[in-house]
Amino acid sequence: MSAATSHTLIDGVLDAPAVAHARFSIGDVVRHRMLDFRGVVFDVDPVFANTEEWYQSIPESIRPRKDQPFYHLLAENAESTYVAYVSQQNLVHDESEEPVDHPAIAGLFNGFSDGRYLLKREHRH
Repeated sequence: MSAATSHTLIDGVLDAPAVAHARFSIGDVVRHRMLDFRGVVFDVDPVFANTEEWYQSIPESIRPRKDQPFYHLLAENAESTYVAYVSQQNLVHDESEEPVDHPAIAGLFNGFSDGRYLLKREHRH
């Protein structure tokens, strides 16, 4: 999939897709709306940026739109920890104020305060 998209010029104005506002930030603890897992955001893509194969593997009845932010999460459920890639429409803030138990958190974040993780200085852009 190419990052370049074709846009047309209409009356001197570039016809470009609307930029979606990211509802969550790096360090936020979120929960999936339909599936039983939660995680901490460690990266954000402004629009879908995974493989088409991954996208097509999602059942069509619940497949999210591509034109929205997608979040990389250090995720956990009752059985394991893993990395998840989730659309904005499928996430809500986790209100539990409980830390996420994922082994990679210590490598990226300095601590947990007020329900969110603080990114280590060396990982800030």
